[in-house]
Amino acid sequence: MLIAQISDIHAGVDNDNLQRLDRALFWLDVLAPDALVVSGDLIDEGSEETYAAIAERLDKIAYPVLVLPGNSDDRTLVRSFFGGSHRVEGLRGAAHFTTRINGLRLIGIDASIAGSPTGDVTNHLPWLKEALDEPGTDASLVFLHHHVVASGIPPIDAAICQGAQELGRLLADHARPPLALSSGHVHRPMAGMLVGIPAHVCGSICPANPLWFGTAAAPPVNDPPMLMVHRLAGGILVSNHISV
Repeated sequence: MLIAQISDIHAGVDNDNLQRLDRALFWLDVLAPDALVVSGDLIDEGSEETYAAIAERLDKIAYPVLVLPGNSDDRTLVRSFFGGSHRVEGLRGAAHFTTRINGLRLIGIDASIAGSPTGDVTNHLPWLKEALDEPGTDASLVFLHHHVVASGIPPIDAAICQGAQELGRLLADHARPPLALSSGHVHRPMAGMLVGIPAHVCGSICPANPLWFGTAAAPPVNDPPMLMVHRLAGGILVSNHISV
């Protein structure tokens, strides 16, 4: 099983992020994963034209695509452009998704808050528990937009996902916790742990943030577009950070 992930395209009329997205999708054409998760912040502002340009590209993909909104997205427009073949679920409220592909359950939690850079997973934990409780598979991956483990970058962690402690308690007590959590939002590839479960941060399609820990100076940054590939084989998950 190969599950690809891209995040934080932040496409806009004044940047070249659609071209950076093209580089990532071209690379994925060669890999041909079983599914692609887009974990939020597709555009910089709520432009129908920009969503349409992304949807046109994703419509050409033969494998399933699952889309989560992020804090920079318009949830209504995300549903409008990605609610069919791209499996955004729910007519109102949060646009979660859950689907099973070859025995692996993919779960997406829309924890974004309209008008806020911060996310909050607290009110969605009952829904997550139901998704994890569904019979038929012992393996799952959970995707969010906002990171749940502090990155160390002060302005980014000011907009971290709230409710991470409650999420950790749910997963620690669950008989079938996910193999991993994976998010975006930080614009840097990272990995941590939440109650012993890997908590990845997918690097961004858009230009990366510097790895700045609040010191007087930040190291220079010139990262290429990034994506992730989660490979499950023999019950073992390995998550790869890829630059393209």
